[in-house]
Amino acid sequence: MIEVKNLTKSLPNGRKLLDGISFKVKKGEFVGILGASGAGKTLTLRCLNGLLKPDKGEVIIQDEYGKGHDICKISKRELRRVRQRIGVIFQGYHLVRRLSALENVMIGRLGQIGTLRSILYGFTDEEAAEALLALEKVKMGQYAEIKTGNLSGGEMQRVAIARAIFQLPTLLIADEPISNLDPSNAKVIMKMIKPLSTTMPVVGVFHQPEMTAKYCSRVIAIKEGKMVYDGDPKLSNNMLVDIYGEELGQIEQQEQGILAPIIN
Repeated sequence: MIEVKNLTKSLPNGRKLLDGISFKVKKGEFVGILGASGAGKTLTLRCLNGLLKPDKGEVIIQDEYGKGHDICKISKRELRRVRQRIGVIFQGYHLVRRLSALENVMIGRLGQIGTLRSILYGFTDEEAAEALLALEKVKMGQYAEIKTGNLSGGEMQRVAIARAIFQLPTLLIADEPISNLDPSNAKVIMKMIKPLSTTMPVVGVFHQPEMTAKYCSRVIAIKEGKMVYDGDPKLSNNMLVDIYGEELGQIEQQEQGILAPIIN
């Protein structure tokens, strides 16, 4: 479980970038965060894994033992330990292109095996077999020995999902995971992310309301740093207009494959 309480972040001039963001996501939920460019979606996501410290508020994450940690207050050492169990799927994949798909998956657990073992011994045969199983779960087992630089965007994102699975996370964060993909590959990736919520909470930032309506169990909308919606993923057109304003027309064109992805 992850619980966010009253997240607030301001610029030096006092303008609030995040204003009282609060929500809870439990295992079994796949929650999509929507909002116009600059609304505060990415800032919120960065607070969820400790990359950004809010001015006020709490982000409580349960570890693998069920203990809650407020990552806004714990020490850097403890934060590193908690983040080892937070899986992240990035928009830009964040893979080492000169390494094979299997090697990229195993990188996901480097922080858990310790510096000495990673230098002297590396991963065991059992861990390599587990990494291969993660690739097979995303239908990439046959590409295990292929360098990721030779893969397509959709294939690289599958490797990134396998890396997150291999990490054995207690929380999965998806940072615009389908923004660089064509509609067909985007659907494939969403279909792969959705069932992961059966074992952990899944929270993602998206620019595609039609995708969150189909695959997410719940949607949160942020507008000008404030939460304006938390509920059913199928939003009415009036609600979408209120959330996105003039940007909605661009998003609708993007859904039809006319425009390149909108970047927040």
